[in-house]
Amino acid sequence: MRKPDDNESWIIHKGDAIIQKKASLGMEALTPWEHLVYCLWVADYGMRNAGDLETATDLYEPFKTEGRKLARQLHLKETEIAFSMPDELLQLQYFDIFECICNEIKTNE
Repeated sequence: MRKPDDNESWIIHKGDAIIQKKASLGMEALTPWEHLVYCLWVADYGMRNAGDLETATDLYEPFKTEGRKLARQLHLKETEIAFSMPDELLQLQYFDIFECICNEIKTNE
């Protein structure tokens, strides 16, 4: 079994904390940064567990539009570009750009 890298572990653990906050206080209690991490967690969940973004869309339908808007608001260019990709292209490139997106988001925490 492959060991998760640092960013895989980061999105799992940070995402879990954000999901717990969202469950107890509601989506409106999340900061824009936390909301963006949640959008990335949703995409990651879909890609790692189902291999596509359909599952992500089922989990949280506006994850891409909100991810794009929040990335723009936070001035995270690479993340904005990723969330702006058509689903098919994002699915093809997801694992290649995952590290870059995580690193960019982490620097803005």
